[in-house]
Amino acid sequence: MSHDGVGPRAVTRSVAFLTAGVLAVPALAGCGSADPAGRPLAGQDIARADRARIADGGTLRWAVDSVPATLNTFQADADATTSRIAGAVLPSLYRMDGRGRPVRNADYLESAEVVETEPKQVVLYKLNQQAVWSDGREIGAADFAAQWRALSGKDTAYWTARNAGYDRIEKIERGKGNLEVRVTFSRPYADWRSLFTPLYPKDVMGAPDAFNDGARKKLKVTAGPFTVKKVDGKKDEVTLTRNVRWWGEPAKLSTIVLRSVPRDKRITALSAGTVDLAEIDPSAARRITVAALQRGTATPLAGPGGHRSAADALRSWAVANGSDEEAADEEISARAKLRRKTAKYARQQRALGGFEVRKSLEPAYTQLALNGAEGPLADERVRRAVARALDREAIAEAVLAPLGLPARPVGSHLALSGQAAYADNSGALGEQDTKEARALLADAGWVPGGPVEEKKDEEEQAAGAEGEEDSGNGSEDASDDGDDGTYIVGEDDEDDESDEDEGDQGDEGDGGDDKAPRDSGTGTRNLQQGGAPGAYAPKGTAAPARAETAPVAKDGKALTLRFVLPSGPGSDTLRTVAGRISAMLERIGIRTEITKVDDESYFKDHIASGAYDLALYSWPATAFPATDARPVYAKPVPGADGSLNVEQNYTRVGTDQVDQLFDQAIATLDDSERRALIRKADSRIWAAAGSIPLYQRPQLTAAREDLANAGAFGFRTPVYEDMGFLKKSAQGPSGSPGRD
Repeated sequence: MSHDGVGPRAVTRSVAFLTAGVLAVPALAGCGSADPAGRPLAGQDIARADRARIADGGTLRWAVDSVPATLNTFQADADATTSRIAGAVLPSLYRMDGRGRPVRNADYLESAEVVETEPKQVVLYKLNQQAVWSDGREIGAADFAAQWRALSGKDTAYWTARNAGYDRIEKIERGKGNLEVRVTFSRPYADWRSLFTPLYPKDVMGAPDAFNDGARKKLKVTAGPFTVKKVDGKKDEVTLTRNVRWWGEPAKLSTIVLRSVPRDKRITALSAGTVDLAEIDPSAARRITVAALQRGTATPLAGPGGHRSAADALRSWAVANGSDEEAADEEISARAKLRRKTAKYARQQRALGGFEVRKSLEPAYTQLALNGAEGPLADERVRRAVARALDREAIAEAVLAPLGLPARPVGSHLALSGQAAYADNSGALGEQDTKEARALLADAGWVPGGPVEEKKDEEEQAAGAEGEEDSGNGSEDASDDGDDGTYIVGEDDEDDESDEDEGDQGDEGDGGDDKAPRDSGTGTRNLQQGGAPGAYAPKGTAAPARAETAPVAKDGKALTLRFVLPSGPGSDTLRTVAGRISAMLERIGIRTEITKVDDESYFKDHIASGAYDLALYSWPATAFPATDARPVYAKPVPGADGSLNVEQNYTRVGTDQVDQLFDQAIATLDDSERRALIRKADSRIWAAAGSIPLYQRPQLTAAREDLANAGAFGFRTPVYEDMGFLKKSAQGPSGSPGRD
């Protein structure tokens, strides 16, 4: 899970995803498609090229969020980089295709099928006879059995993060020969294809010590197109090199270096030539796009001075050469600083001209989570009112349309458009309807214009002290304290609009990294709201109050919800979305208090602990929702000590019906019947209104123009052996790939 930025399936539907977020099938069905799953809204964008056009050799420097704490994907502190490494160096029996569906990986499997269902389910794996570990040993039943025993949950000496599916295995044995593996299940398991990907050698899985510690910083034995050469904590990078024992298509690249680069420093890394491939934020994508347009032109199309009028420049010159020596010195210093920043920015833009932005939709979606454990949102009617107030289409449009990506709201909690289990089940909750939302609030006792008790002085002082502490951590209140529902000209959403305007300029850095230099502001600082007669209404002027947007209250208390957001670099999109949601809720009388918290504490101290009312974060898509999504939506149950066991259901909203449908789905081997059960479960999840899917996350990747078969992968699993740099003869006229 991630608040901005999607973790892999490995690690419990990935807590790593929480470090910082269309599928309207009726429209697809209207085009003649009988399958409610529809098609993916966007394909991969990787500059696809035939292997014959790719040069042999070279090093790909790939920016990642972190050097992983472990190389074992089944441990709790594994992250997205752990899974990326595993995909390059370990067996994956199944890969995801362009529709997010599992397909057999012929490099490891000749076949895999259910050969018996009575009295027990038996799956027979037939392995590729060439498949060997890097030490020369055949991949076989011993490796399967070791992984099963380690992950079954029966031996607590193994520090595992999950055992889903492995706990249903009864035994593993060799088939007719060394290349056959028979897996017998004690209970039917529909998602058996999710198992043994990645597959670790028995050297790692065979003993608790080897599992717990042996694969954290090195993997001595691998079986992919690459092998792990070194994990360098000092340089913050992991080096992968070709596996000389690889039997498949040989890797085109000789080396892949996964280098840890913070998101807000990636523009600098790209322009300095220290990385060739990096996921980026929209602001960085704009800079690279502008750099491509500038290439070959003598005058920058945007950037330094782009927002400075002739009048601004004249005022600045006048101050710098005026009689006020103090002001002149200040302005001269500011102008010198501006020139230095301008020169640096220009150098970066020239270097960025060798990159391009490849974009798709990430296999993940951003949702609005509603904490149903306590407070007003414990009432399902209030949660439904919040959901019915949201214009999800407008939110998706605001995030995706400026990036040139399909902007449709997500219609399922359990799959994305194109995946087998997808169907738009949002109708179970209902479309956006402000009138109906108000009616739901009224039914729950929240009415507009009700009496609101004034806080005591002591409480106000305490709240003020707390607000100061929150402010120090980046907290903000989206609605002014003491606001009576009156709209104040120039104060409402002032900060959000400022952020959006700056973000649309197209010349700032990635999350604040080497932003385009601005005017010193000397000549224009007085031209602000309230400062130029006739330009704006006087600051603080109140517009007439409207009864339909008056705050709702109950028992003397106004309905105000705590909206928690991450404050770190790359969270601009979430803050924009939160601002729009707050405005939509205000229309039905619900106020929000937006608090920005450090990325490190966002999940642990707020989402996981339940210290929020509203929050935005993302879940990765999965091809196996019966297994992976169950802990996310399972009904919380009291533990032996009285505490609530929520698993990964951080909204604390669940029902027995949903649990039963997941249990039925996971034991149903018929594909069509299982999909029907998953879709029925999704409808129940929508109706409970614990979380509201908003949009599929954008996937923006900066790549060298001559880099092929890498970029925005979408659903499809990367094919590491096909990545590489184009031969000069295969490049376009300006060094760009000649695309198919």
